[in-house]
Amino acid sequence: MKKLPPIEKIPEAYSAIADNRIELSENAAFVDSSDKAKRYTVTWKDDLYTSNDNGSIWQGYAGYPMIAVLMLQDRLPLDRTIASHFKGINWKAVNTKHKNKYDKAVAEILDSLKEQGVDTDAIQTEINKVYESIRTLDISTKRSGIKQIKLT
Repeated sequence: MKKLPPIEKIPEAYSAIADNRIELSENAAFVDSSDKAKRYTVTWKDDLYTSNDNGSIWQGYAGYPMIAVLMLQDRLPLDRTIASHFKGINWKAVNTKHKNKYDKAVAEILDSLKEQGVDTDAIQTEINKVYESIRTLDISTKRSGIKQIKLT
């Protein structure tokens, strides 16, 4: 990848997986947003991946829909126990609350998990492991020409 995504997109990918918001087909996946307002399309052919999520289109990095698909394809590590801690999070609301400062949004979620007795150090270790795998993953990404579908 030419441009790495923010590490904070990994918990969003975990949520998409934990919430079963991903529909996989042979060369495409459809990923519903956490607030169920949009549906993103991730496509791939060999090692070229495209996505029409905002991060992929406007920032040029692999957004959480693409990261989630790569996890489900076993191209990135996926610890489903870790992912389960991110079930049911409305990332749109949390990110908006923190003015899209993703680090602050993830910190809020991790603080909440820690208060519930969850080992957030183990979560952070796994997130770092996934990020290192993203860093070394030999794929190409590009912006998709497919329009986002608004579901609401």
